[in-house]
Amino acid sequence: MTSLPSQTEATPSLASAMVVASIAPLLLLDSDLRIIAASRSFCHAFGFSPLDVEFRKLFELGAGEWDVPRLSSLLGATLSEGVSVEAYEMDLKRHAAAPRHLVLNARKLCDGADKREMLVLTISDQTETRLADKLRNDLLREKDVLLQELQHRVANSLQIIASVLLEGARKMQTDESRLHLQAAHNRVMSIATVQRHLSAVRAGETELGSYFRQLCESLGASMIRDPDQIQILVRTDAGVVTSDVSLSLGLIVTELVINALKHAFPDERPGRIAVNYLAGKKWTLCVSDNGVGMPSIPPKPGLGTSLIEALAQRLGAHIEVANAKPGTAVSIVQDTGIASPLHHAI
Repeated sequence: MTSLPSQTEATPSLASAMVVASIAPLLLLDSDLRIIAASRSFCHAFGFSPLDVEFRKLFELGAGEWDVPRLSSLLGATLSEGVSVEAYEMDLKRHAAAPRHLVLNARKLCDGADKREMLVLTISDQTETRLADKLRNDLLREKDVLLQELQHRVANSLQIIASVLLEGARKMQTDESRLHLQAAHNRVMSIATVQRHLSAVRAGETELGSYFRQLCESLGASMIRDPDQIQILVRTDAGVVTSDVSLSLGLIVTELVINALKHAFPDERPGRIAVNYLAGKKWTLCVSDNGVGMPSIPPKPGLGTSLIEALAQRLGAHIEVANAKPGTAVSIVQDTGIASPLHHAI
């Protein structure tokens, strides 16, 4: 009569069978760090046959490349103190072959019958992942270099276009043609200003407070003859937005500030322009002035109005124009149910 295996015999056999069948590189070691069982995937991954590894010590495998003092110390501590090895990284240096970057985890097993100690060692080969990460990082660095070069070329092109438009405006014989070219020049310069500031911030996110302040300082420096006469004040809730959102908000602010500088303070009238961004359940961007206010007969909507309307729609918002008494206030208000462009507070 064939007797059933004892618990002492059954446990290693069951554990060995599970290790051998594992699809992951896996080793079952005894207290002397001798291999009781190895998964087929381990043998395939590291070029061993099952007969090459069975009953051999881990550190005797191959040409001794597994004989790493730090690994030996960690596995010894796992056996003696029961401290698991968690994501230990090592480079397996093989003769005449490229190193392989491994991540190892080890757990202690103990048979309940005779307290036989064993270790389960899992090996994850991260070599390809590391190479893929390196390739991705190299591509990202290359993209950043190309993006910087593109931004430089765009800035130069915008400056050239603006100069051509301004030169053309000087040569125009009629006031209407001259005004159209000057308006086009201002549009190009506003886009150039936004582009210059966006290129100075990190790709993917923009801090609104400093972004709006630098933007308005540039606009003031280029369009305000006497800083004591006209001031541009900026107040924003601290926060960070994506680069796409900052581009739209920056173009809106630029367009509204330029419009206020052109029309709100005729005859060298002193005044103030305020740029306010308030976040919350419904964000609001408001550009207001204390100038002469809106004309009794509203002017025909121009290119600037169409641009602001398109940008507001893109942001899921609408435009509100009000008499600030004195002056004019133009607000871009988020529509109900549309997610705020505010990325996160800082």
